Amino acid sequence: MLRSLLLSAALACLGLSTTVKNNPSKCMPEGINKRDVVSTSVVRSSRGRPEYRKITVEQKLNEMKARCRRDKLVDASGTEIRFYKLIGCWGHPSPDDQDVLERQNRELKALRKRYRVIEMTCNPSGEQIP
Repeated sequence: MLRSLLLSAALACLGLSTTVKNNPSKCMPEGINKRDVVSTSVVRSSRGRPEYRKITVEQKLNEMKARCRRDKLVDASGTEIRFYKLIGCWGHPSPDDQDVLERQNRELKALRKRYRVIEMTCNPSGEQIP
């Protein structure tokens, strides 16, 4: 009992609390919910109709074996995870769309150098925008 208590206290001092470490949602950034949609894909149902399969933040974090370490969300290899909400799901392009997308690509490239980036779709419904 005393050994268990001392081990828990030591882990807490190192920022490795067993309850937080195994629960990545404790370290998620503000504005990101575990039920938010990361991506969608169209699949055919058994009846031949298109269905939209949604991948949530929670599913993606489980796939990455994410955990909390020192109050930061990290993947299985210890690389910090960052979320990026994509833009560019507009139906009718405007004159500056290309500039916006180029800036987004530059930001993503810079983030990927240091972090594991989860790109979140700008169209969580999955349906095609006219």
